Amino acid sequence: MEPKVAALIAAGFCMGIGSIGPAIAIGNLVGKALEGIARQPEASGQINTAMFIGIAFAEAISLYALVVAFLLIFVA
Repeated sequence: MEPKVAALIAAGFCMGIGSIGPAIAIGNLVGKALEGIARQPEASGQINTAMFIGIAFAEAISLYALVVAFLLIFVA
């Protein structure tokens, strides 16, 4: 197998596996935030703020995977 083909396959796996964790984390985070808002509607502002910060941190992980995939595609 040529190195470029291996790098492209590795980039695909990198994005696939690197996106599973953040997707599960964001799904759980939003679900729990909605449960919290349903239980205490008056705290929705604080819950939303914490939820968006958590989403940003979880999404950063998939962006790191994207950077690694781009490095594999264009540098290797």
